Amino acid sequence: MRSDPILRGILIAFAAFAAYAVSDACVKLIEGRISPFESGFFGAVFGIAALPFLMKRGDRWQDVLATTNRPLWLLRFFSAGAGIIGSVTAFTHLSMAEAFCLIFLLPSFVTIMSVVFLKEPVGFRRWGAVIIGFLGVLVVLRPGFRELSIGHVGAVFAGLGGALSIVIYRAIGPAEKNISLYGAGLLGGLVICGLLMLGDFRWPTGEEWLLLAGYGLLGALGNVLLMYSAFYAPAAVVGPIQYSQMLWGILFGYLIFGDRVDLPMVAGIALIVGSGLLTLSRERTKGVALPPAVAGKDEAALAIKPEDETAIS
Repeated sequence: MRSDPILRGILIAFAAFAAYAVSDACVKLIEGRISPFESGFFGAVFGIAALPFLMKRGDRWQDVLATTNRPLWLLRFFSAGAGIIGSVTAFTHLSMAEAFCLIFLLPSFVTIMSVVFLKEPVGFRRWGAVIIGFLGVLVVLRPGFRELSIGHVGAVFAGLGGALSIVIYRAIGPAEKNISLYGAGLLGGLVICGLLMLGDFRWPTGEEWLLLAGYGLLGALGNVLLMYSAFYAPAAVVGPIQYSQMLWGILFGYLIFGDRVDLPMVAGIALIVGSGLLTLSRERTKGVALPPAVAGKDEAALAIKPEDETAIS
């Protein structure tokens, strides 16, 4: 039955986003004992483990550096490095639910960047989704009533970094190998975080090594699982499952970190999730054939659309 592969893809996607959420919980458990640059660097080191599994038929190792558009490849390199630092900073200083709230502005950032850089026509419904998303952020943050921190800035940078990855993919098109853009992001994390961590480097303890391994390896596992889910279920079905990360964030925040979610945050979360789902729905209606926005881990946006959908039957 046709529904069986789709159901399999949906279940694998849920597992992928659960792995992403546990990865983020691992880096939050480090609690800033090492710098975000160092966490980002070692997370990227462990993320190398995903490369053999993300390579598709005909890919070669040198394709990690190959590209059809070097300027955009370099932009992906730098934006990924900034996004990794922003994500680690966000989860270090904010509750998981609040960090996800801001990072989930990614679909709105994609819409804005698509208009500015790709001259993509956007109707009033997608602009309405953007406005709803930003209203949700205002409800969550309540500026003037609570103090904002470096974590909020980090979450915005994480969302912008992920949005840039998707816009770059759309600009380059399907001719660019996924492994090339994934490699650009991986190398960006290694080089940028590696250089920035030198001034404040401290060798991790045994416990911190375990958490760093969980952060990097579970993020890599999420990428691999998401790629395989896309072989079974279309991107339009897999994309909305990303919002299950918000549920994991609330659950982990409550059980592990003692976070509380108040009524305004619930209302803000509802607006932001609704905004993202409306954006994904409109992209599906308009026939946008490239990866939908995926929050939290920007590499996921590249793993979600396989280049050879006949690779698994």
